Amino acid sequence: MSVVAALHVAVLMGGWSSERAVSLMSGNGVADALETLGHRVTRIDMDRNVAARLAEAAPDVVFNALHGVPGEDGTIQGLLDLMGLRYTHSGLATSVIAIDKQLTKNALVPHGIRMPGGMIVGSESLYAADPLPRPYVVKPVNEGSSVGVAIVTEGGNYGTPIGRDVAGPWQEFATLLAEPFIKGRELTVAVLGDRALAVTELKPKSGFYDYDSKYTDGLTVHVCPAQIPADVAESAMAMALKAHHVLGCRGTSRSDFRWDEELGEAGLFLLEVNTQPGMTPLSLVPEQGRHVGLSYAQLVQRIVEEAL
Repeated sequence: MSVVAALHVAVLMGGWSSERAVSLMSGNGVADALETLGHRVTRIDMDRNVAARLAEAAPDVVFNALHGVPGEDGTIQGLLDLMGLRYTHSGLATSVIAIDKQLTKNALVPHGIRMPGGMIVGSESLYAADPLPRPYVVKPVNEGSSVGVAIVTEGGNYGTPIGRDVAGPWQEFATLLAEPFIKGRELTVAVLGDRALAVTELKPKSGFYDYDSKYTDGLTVHVCPAQIPADVAESAMAMALKAHHVLGCRGTSRSDFRWDEELGEAGLFLLEVNTQPGMTPLSLVPEQGRHVGLSYAQLVQRIVEEAL
């Protein structure tokens, strides 16, 4: 690891997205690590005055620990670009594309990366008819951390068709992405710079790997490295690294997959690419970093170095 002199780092966290609480955990963890490394840290819980606060702080670099909108969708990246501030993770164009699941497909599928088919649907249309044969998945186009994901099953768990008065993402979002449900196992791969770190299998103890399962201790078992065939592991790591490069990601990213083991390697589908993955104690990127010999503090330092 190269040595960087002590820096003044502003850590952006919090904000007002649905992932605010997770961002605060990520940001404070990052800030603590930076301080142990000897850097001067200014912690900023983002509000509407963030530009003035950043200008006042005048940091050498900004560590973007925001999750969701507007910290991960290009909005804050554009602001930082206009201010001439260096910052961690992906830039404006990459962030705009990667936060949007349909734009991500449009960018990656032509490069041979296998992703589920699907379509954008108006939520109102779900009250009249199913857009796809059941089982299928509906999710917001530009939310992370499995926020608003619903699996519509054969059993009609939301009604047939979906009931207008039944709670679900169709009540919160005007449009949704509908995709065929890929049965099987949940896998994820972190990329740091030019290296895919490992494959982790996620085994939620109940239901699927939703927001609560991701961020509540004890609800999901992480198996790292995943106990899967070598060709599937190699394919997942290659797809994650290729997606990272095609999208133009910087620093670290995390690609999430579903794997239908009955189909072998052909059953591996990339679902989405997270350009600002979590850095909480339960997060997957720090866990994979430890697997390849990087401490949490070393991982944070590497991300900062790439921003410089």
